[in-house]
Amino acid sequence: MHSLDDNQFTLTLHLPDEAATASLGRQLSPLLHPGMVVWLDGDLGAGKTTLVRSLLRARNHVGPVKSPSYTLVEIYVISRIYWYHFDFYRFNFPEEFLDAGLGEYFRDDAICLVEWPDKAVGYLPAADLVVRIHFAENGRKLDVVACSEEGLKCMRILMSGWPDAAA
Repeated sequence: MHSLDDNQFTLTLHLPDEAATASLGRQLSPLLHPGMVVWLDGDLGAGKTTLVRSLLRARNHVGPVKSPSYTLVEIYVISRIYWYHFDFYRFNFPEEFLDAGLGEYFRDDAICLVEWPDKAVGYLPAADLVVRIHFAENGRKLDVVACSEEGLKCMRILMSGWPDAAA
């Protein structure tokens, strides 16, 4: 595990295809619990929504999972846990987060998954995990950054499932 500073640790994974992204989602999903915030950052079309879909499918969600690019938030209730999937790509100003009243979704009974968190900087609650997905030569490069004790617990368990992970 590579220490970025006193509060963050990074795990780097290579995801060769969509199946690997789905596998990561299946492993990460049971590690997330209400009250956690996960920021999803990366290239347009790199697989952020694909990862969210696999997180939800791992919790037995069978309905559609679509990008909330136009709706700002998609809501899923699975086993009495609220999952909020946000996409702030279309924000022109960070204050739009406040104008839309989105702060009320970040609660102790919810897991919040946020695409394009940089578009709401200064207003968005801090992340427990930051997942950065970028195109790489043979698939995707994914960095998981733990930003809290809860995020670090998730990362330690996740590392044990990816023997070729670079830390």
